[in-house]
Amino acid sequence: MKKVTKAVFPVAGMGTRFLPATKASPKEMLPIVDKPLIQYAVEEAVAAGITDMIFITGRTKRSIEDHFDKAYELETELEARGKKELLEIVRKTVPKDVNCIYTRQAEALGLGHAVLCAEHIVSDEAFAVILADDLLENPSGAPVMKQMVDVYNYNRCSVLGTMNVPRQDTRQYGIVSTESQSGNVQRVTGIVEKPKPEEAPTTQAVVGRYILTPRIFDHLHAIKPGAGGEIQLTDAIASLLREEAVLSYQFDGVRFDCGSKFGYLKATVELGLRHHETGPAFAAYLADRFSTGEAEKKKEK
Repeated sequence: MKKVTKAVFPVAGMGTRFLPATKASPKEMLPIVDKPLIQYAVEEAVAAGITDMIFITGRTKRSIEDHFDKAYELETELEARGKKELLEIVRKTVPKDVNCIYTRQAEALGLGHAVLCAEHIVSDEAFAVILADDLLENPSGAPVMKQMVDVYNYNRCSVLGTMNVPRQDTRQYGIVSTESQSGNVQRVTGIVEKPKPEEAPTTQAVVGRYILTPRIFDHLHAIKPGAGGEIQLTDAIASLLREEAVLSYQFDGVRFDCGSKFGYLKATVELGLRHHETGPAFAAYLADRFSTGEAEKKKEK
C-alpha cells in the first residue's frame, strides 16, 4: 500500500491583502511569533509522514527557497559564538529526510492550475495539498494532515479537510454537500465554489487541506477555465467525484485564516500565548492591557 509522501504547497500568490508587507516578500514568509507561515505548514506535513515538499512558486518567492536551504554562513557564525540552541533551531528547519522541490507557476491561473504544475513530480501517487494561509492547530492531539492521512489510509480515496462555518460566510469558501449529516467522515455528493448563503447546500467548508488521488490531474486537464481564465480545483473535484469516492473530513483542531489581517492577528495572539518563551509575559501584558482599557472606558462614561 503506497503511503502519502508528497505534499504540494501553492505559494505563487501575490498576497495583495497584506500590501505593502508583501510587496517584496511572500505572504507565506509572514511570521507567527518566530516562524513563518510556510514553516508551520511544512511541519504539519512532516508530522503526517510526508517527505517530499513540492513548492509551486512564482516571482518574488526566492526567500522561501532560501528559508529551507542550508545556511552555511549563519550556522558557522552561530557555532563560532557557541549559540548551540539557536544553531539547533536553524538546522531543524528542514529534517534530514525531507526533500524540497521547487517548480514555477508562470501565470497565476488559479489553485487548480497551481496543482497541475506539480503533475510531473507527483506522477501516479496520491498527494496532499496544503495552503499555508490556513494555519490549522490541534494542540491536544494529532496534527490535521496526520488525521487526514489516517482517513486516506483507511478509505483509499480523496479526502477534503472541512469545517462548519456560519451560513453568512459560505460565499468565502468551497462548500460540500454529503450523503450524511452525521459523523466527521462523510461521502461528498457535490461541491460548489463560494455559494450565496441562501444557495449553499450545507455549511461544510473546505479549508486549505486536501488529499487527492492522481486522477485529479485528468480532470484538471479536462475542465474549462472559469472567470479570469482560472482553473478551479473545486471544479475538478466536482468532476472527480462523479467517477470515484471523495470524502469530507471534519478535522479536530482550530483554523486561523492567515490570508486575512484579522485571522493573522488572532493566530499571533493565540500562538504567542502558547509559546514557551513569550506565553506567561504576553498573557500578563494582555490582562493588564485589557483591565487598563476597561478602566479608561469607565472614566470616559
